[in-house]
Amino acid sequence: MRSVLLILACVVGVGLAAPPATDIRAYIKAAWHDLTRSVVSPAAYHDPRFETRPVLYLPADLPTPAPVVKLQEAGVEVRPLPRPILHLGDVQPTELAQQGLLYLPFPYVVPGGKFNEMYGWDSYFIMRGLVADGQAALADGMLENQLFEIEHYGAVLNANRSYYLTRSQPPFLTQAIRLLYPRHAKDPLWLSRVYDLAVREHHFWTTAPNLAGQTGLSRYYDVGEGPVPEMRPGVAYYEKVATWALTHPGQTDYAHFLAAGERDLTGRVMAFTVQGPALASGDPQELALTPDYYHGDRAMRASGFDVTFRFGPFSGATHHYAPVCLNSLLYKTETDLAWMAATLGKVDQSARWLRTAEARKEAVDRWLWHQDVGMYFDYDVVAHKPSSYRYATTFYPLWAGLSSPQQTALVVRHLRDFEQAHGLAMSDVETGAQWDKPFGWAPVHLLTVEGLAAHGFTSDAARLATEFTDTVRANFERERTIREKYDVVKGTTDTPIGVGYTENVMGFGWTNAAYLELLKYRISP
Repeated sequence: MRSVLLILACVVGVGLAAPPATDIRAYIKAAWHDLTRSVVSPAAYHDPRFETRPVLYLPADLPTPAPVVKLQEAGVEVRPLPRPILHLGDVQPTELAQQGLLYLPFPYVVPGGKFNEMYGWDSYFIMRGLVADGQAALADGMLENQLFEIEHYGAVLNANRSYYLTRSQPPFLTQAIRLLYPRHAKDPLWLSRVYDLAVREHHFWTTAPNLAGQTGLSRYYDVGEGPVPEMRPGVAYYEKVATWALTHPGQTDYAHFLAAGERDLTGRVMAFTVQGPALASGDPQELALTPDYYHGDRAMRASGFDVTFRFGPFSGATHHYAPVCLNSLLYKTETDLAWMAATLGKVDQSARWLRTAEARKEAVDRWLWHQDVGMYFDYDVVAHKPSSYRYATTFYPLWAGLSSPQQTALVVRHLRDFEQAHGLAMSDVETGAQWDKPFGWAPVHLLTVEGLAAHGFTSDAARLATEFTDTVRANFERERTIREKYDVVKGTTDTPIGVGYTENVMGFGWTNAAYLELLKYRISP
């Protein structure tokens, strides 16, 4: 066992250090190798959230693969999950004596740094980068891993750790299928198989508990209860949330966050001794975060936008909203499913998917589109009112083909609300959270640029692509690495974050990929 841990300690840093490359393209090409993991390689088992004995969980109905048998002989503990999984939540992480890695059959690329597992929406962008860089076979295996997750874990997972068995991430599966379809175009059985699994994934997103009230739209949700199990001891995130809520009584629904003397539904004591101006006496008081806050916190993590104040402070009410981003992605999914069905000769099913997509467009226009402002806003199905939070996901409908020419023209006018000297900021307000101003993120840049270009706003697309790739390249030349996010106001990787996660991780999978793809739109090389 000691030898396994020593190997882990040696291998962990591989994906963290910049390769000895002076050219950014060489760095990216080397990074694909450095960030590749497999469940049969020791590096995959390093998890900074849990420094424990390496454990691999297999689906309960899967015979132990031969390579895994050899892994057991090397000292990794292999355990079956308690039962087969048809839906997320059929096995709760709290049932497991120890958290561990979930089995996937093919190698995969991780984002980098502390993100040392295969993530849901990260993987779509990483697959695009791999294809652009001539490594489509590796991308193909990552798609197969996501299909495996649907079959054996209930949905495309947030990531392949046991503590993610209760939530997914933004759905890009059908886009990944279309990306890799040319490799399989001569094999109708391949498309038939992936179509059936994509239909199952769509069903997950369009049934309870992922329904957003009576809107006909969907929401992000996590089927667990209480604080997330991956929040390791010693991390004061929830304590900071409770303290912030206590000391900002005029900026939040105090009762939604805090309840004196309560415990969360798991029975875990999550009470914090805090003090502040909200207390009449000024004396310290023990407070707990509410079960509803934890539902919102979990849904925020499922959204991928962790952390922003878009769905209230710390996005603690994410599960209350029908979001623009998710419903744009589902519209894209439905039109992709229509294409897949037509390609398979399933004419009636193709027509049905087009009707489903049109119904979603009508619901988006009714609940999320605001003609008076010329933007898309998330809708609070609990308070029965639209959000007023201006967010860069207003550009998602352009990428998804959901917006009309008139809507697109109005939305494009709001580029000035988000565009900074060095790229697109996520919001127009600074909250101290990493998914708000002044921070810009690679995947949102890529979707926005492609949406602008698809609707004929080529100069805007070129300008934005140039701004962001220049930012990535300039910081690479200083640091010899690529980062998770950038301050697009100052054009740096110095990202002092006041709330939520504070690290700016090196690696970085989806930034590498988006950089390659955005080069196609630059004003100059």
